[in-house]
Amino acid sequence: MTLTDPNAASAGDGIFGLDCTPEEAAVVLVPVPFDATTSYRPGTAGGPAAILAASGQVDLHDREVGDPWRAGIALLPEDPAIATRAGEARRLVNALRDGESGDPAGELEVVNRLCGEVNDTVRDSVAGLLRAGRIVGTVGGDHATAFGAIAAHAEHYGEIGLLHIDAHADLRRDYEGFRWSHASVMEAVCRELPGVTRLVQVGVRDFCEEEAQRIDGSAGRIVTFFDADLQARLAAGEPWAALVEEMLAPLPRTVYLSFDIDGLDPALCPHTGTPVPGGLNFAQACFLLRALAQSGRRLVGFDLVEVAPGPAGDEWDGNVGARLLYKLIGHALATRAVEPGTP
Repeated sequence: MTLTDPNAASAGDGIFGLDCTPEEAAVVLVPVPFDATTSYRPGTAGGPAAILAASGQVDLHDREVGDPWRAGIALLPEDPAIATRAGEARRLVNALRDGESGDPAGELEVVNRLCGEVNDTVRDSVAGLLRAGRIVGTVGGDHATAFGAIAAHAEHYGEIGLLHIDAHADLRRDYEGFRWSHASVMEAVCRELPGVTRLVQVGVRDFCEEEAQRIDGSAGRIVTFFDADLQARLAAGEPWAALVEEMLAPLPRTVYLSFDIDGLDPALCPHTGTPVPGGLNFAQACFLLRALAQSGRRLVGFDLVEVAPGPAGDEWDGNVGARLLYKLIGHALATRAVEPGTP
């Protein structure tokens, strides 16, 4: 890795302006440009490219996380096979939704197969990097792209807790018939990944009755901090620090963080696929991340999903995403020495 002057403008072509190979990097980022089942508006497949484009103007010294760039950060090239599957799956999804499919059952099966192939590709890539001793973050894409990464981490570490920041619960079973819908990813995690022993959700403000029942019937495996409740408690004078302590309490010592950008106030992510009023402001999100890192837990991996580029010349979503990504990397590096296990 070469960086002649960390105080100067970034000059490299890689993420955050770094010229760092995956072999040199302590942290490797896997881009997943896929958003086939996004139910409101597409565009999150462009998230990895938008974050890369905006990342070069992020200052590399951070008040909260220091200088994570020194450990080495590399973003893998986008896999053209994923982009090809995304285009084909999106075409079929549009036809199904528009009533223009000649074979709805068959085309639904194809969409589910294509999404499953993307999951397998991501899972294999992340698993290989974990075996090589890297910290791995994935950059979506819609939230369904996180499944393979979560699965790889659960298999590698045995048992993990999942901290999920999102406007949505993502607990619908096969939403619209799509097994790997972005609205179903956490239901799939709970159903298929027993190694995820606890799911803690923060910021949820859009959910259906089925999802509420699934949370209530989870016997405590799913703990959801609804945005309306958090805002009411803040308005009543409870400090954010106390609420964050309550959020972290159910998590085991080994934690994976799944961050859907729409968990933030949509002023920070106006072009995301399914924006919802409310949510965390940037300072609240950063405080939560810092509290996690200081809690004695180990942040073993993460994903950042649902960032979508704005129109030409508008890098705001990518800018926010890049800054959040840098903090995620820094906190993961800071907790690396913590031994996995339960408190």
